[in-house]
Amino acid sequence: MVSSIETRQSQGVGESVLRPDGTLKVTGEFAYSSDLYLADMIWGVTLRSPHPSAWIRSIDIGPALAMPGVLAVLTHEDVPGEKFYGLEHRDQPVLAVDQVRYQGEPVALVAADHPERARRAAEAIVVEYEPREAVTDPRRAAFDASCPTVHDHGNVLRHQPVRVGSDFEAPVVVTGEYEVGMQDQAFLGPESGLAVPAEDGGVDLFVATQWLHVDRGQIAPCLGLPEEKVRLSLAGVGGAFGAREDLSMQVHACMLALRTGRPVKIVYNREESFFGHVHRHPAWMRYEHGATPEGRLLYVKAEILLDGGAYCSSSPAVVGNAASLGVGPYEVDNIWIDAYGVYTNNPPCGAMRGFGAVQACFAYESQMDRLAEACGISPVEVRIRNAVSQGSRLATGQVIDSPAPLAGMLRELAAMPLPAAAGSDLLDMPGGVSQTTHGEGVRRGVGYGVGIKNICFSEGFDDYSTARVRVELLGGEPHVLVHTAAAEVGQGLVTIQEQIARTELGIDQVTVAQADTAVGSAGSSSASRQSYVTGGAVKAACEAVRKRLDDLRADGSTLVEALERAGAVEETREYRHRPTFPMDPVTGQGDSHTQLALCVHRAVVDVDVELGLVKVVELAAVQDVGKVLNPLALEGQIHGGSAQGLGLALMEEIQVVDGRVLNPSFTDYLIPTVLDMPPMRVSILENPDPHAPYGLRGAGEPPTLSSTPAVVAAVRAATGLPLSRVPIRPHDIALSG
Repeated sequence: MVSSIETRQSQGVGESVLRPDGTLKVTGEFAYSSDLYLADMIWGVTLRSPHPSAWIRSIDIGPALAMPGVLAVLTHEDVPGEKFYGLEHRDQPVLAVDQVRYQGEPVALVAADHPERARRAAEAIVVEYEPREAVTDPRRAAFDASCPTVHDHGNVLRHQPVRVGSDFEAPVVVTGEYEVGMQDQAFLGPESGLAVPAEDGGVDLFVATQWLHVDRGQIAPCLGLPEEKVRLSLAGVGGAFGAREDLSMQVHACMLALRTGRPVKIVYNREESFFGHVHRHPAWMRYEHGATPEGRLLYVKAEILLDGGAYCSSSPAVVGNAASLGVGPYEVDNIWIDAYGVYTNNPPCGAMRGFGAVQACFAYESQMDRLAEACGISPVEVRIRNAVSQGSRLATGQVIDSPAPLAGMLRELAAMPLPAAAGSDLLDMPGGVSQTTHGEGVRRGVGYGVGIKNICFSEGFDDYSTARVRVELLGGEPHVLVHTAAAEVGQGLVTIQEQIARTELGIDQVTVAQADTAVGSAGSSSASRQSYVTGGAVKAACEAVRKRLDDLRADGSTLVEALERAGAVEETREYRHRPTFPMDPVTGQGDSHTQLALCVHRAVVDVDVELGLVKVVELAAVQDVGKVLNPLALEGQIHGGSAQGLGLALMEEIQVVDGRVLNPSFTDYLIPTVLDMPPMRVSILENPDPHAPYGLRGAGEPPTLSSTPAVVAAVRAATGLPLSRVPIRPHDIALSG
């Protein structure tokens, strides 16, 4: 049936619609979670362990309680419900019970009438620790039977093999060992929120998070409350990138609010933020590729070891991604992969943009460059000869059943013009404004990188989103209200929901309600899934509303007349993508992913080989997104993902020695600035996925994968050095030279 409501394209799907929160964020008027305020609120502070591993022999809170302005001091004995929580396994204590497993683990809480009083009171708590041997080498944790266990159930939290074929001989063999350092999400808005006790004995929590319902599912049992008495609302989020999937201050603020009967605000400072969230898993990888003399892959062997730190978080999913995508987007008949995630007493690691796939991508792309050299062919050609396409099988046996034009993407990338040679302007040299060189010792390099990333949740997870759409007259004009629990973390999801509603209903005036737990779950703002799943839910709810409106207008009445008679028209719908299945625990086989996305990068760098300084001159990218929903926002995602990949390649690393973090500040943890990011050439392809709403393909994560190996390959080309670890440090270049 043709709808009597004309769909609109202006300000709808496919247009570069401006963000409703954009002006406020640019002018500094946007309210982030750290800006929350109530007149009678008090402040919470967390006391954290200075040791990576120790027994707790005693805690004396008396000195803190005796201080003026202190309203509460809590330890694990004050947890009203379950003492443990966790994203996948409930192995993490709300407050340390009898031991601490990482530096920075929460031990006690303080509430006071001023943040400085709360901080001083926390410092006055006397904790007697008995330090013990810390397990900090993940290789020892995984493979040495004499290694102490971080948890009673052992140090290996997941081992995922992949076994395909049996022929592991080839005329050309290249091997390599690779390492990826611990990267931080480095969002600008530190963890923060406001918990308000309610008259019904429950609590209302306003918090920056990525996953409201899973937060509530962990918080409520710890508070000893039913979920309906724990109500979460999304506060302004200052970036996330995976780090807000896990709990940080949520349970702590609620405990203090319920104990004191006052609203409690907790805001981490920058140093505490480094201890208060998970990071990207550092990885150690050993790869062996066998091929014909022409460069066609015959087999791949890989061992991938991921350090999960002290608690589980999302490490099992990270291991699954690394294993299933461990050979990259290449056709190969014989595969032997062992991927491990292990517990250590290092900082906990979990979700970060592209998790699991990022680490593996650096290794397999480095191997493809080695294979190209061994076969005497170009890095682009070796990738084209082995590229997957629609109908190819992944390492898991899953058939790629939607467009995957990788060979064409590589050809388009290679055909893009290269930037001009460096001029005489000193600011364009490596070192930039520091003017460390006048061009002597500067060499140019070009490198390529390819990445494949799963989109949405995988391995049988019930991945869905819920949307409620309401149409009514406001001021005599039709208005649409869209309500989901999907977290806007900066990616532009609010804008996309508005665009979908306008497209499906043909009504200009659209408002997206604050995300909260008053509507069904939308899942996490991660895995590049929200446009797919929440977009699908909003589209389905709009379609249901449109059908009802069509029925109301069957008599030829206008939309306004129909709404005057009927009042509001509201529908709620859930949207699920097609089912996925767990990887077989022995062979790794199974249709574990619902969608896959490809991105390819070319990097051009200038390297001062004497000083070890690198300037990225240009990044070029080709990405297939299925369908462009918002061109400007999409281009921003590709630029942003590329920046994080560049950061991992050249500068970003949490320095951990013997379980202790050495650089918990933006003074010493370096992230790319606008001066570090080069001009970008971006080509966006639209090959619709027939299984997805509008044919879209999640786009936020893939650029993070392929940009890192492209930058490193370019530095290798300029220096001739093997460079098997990221980030590359200046002394890796200068001292080797």
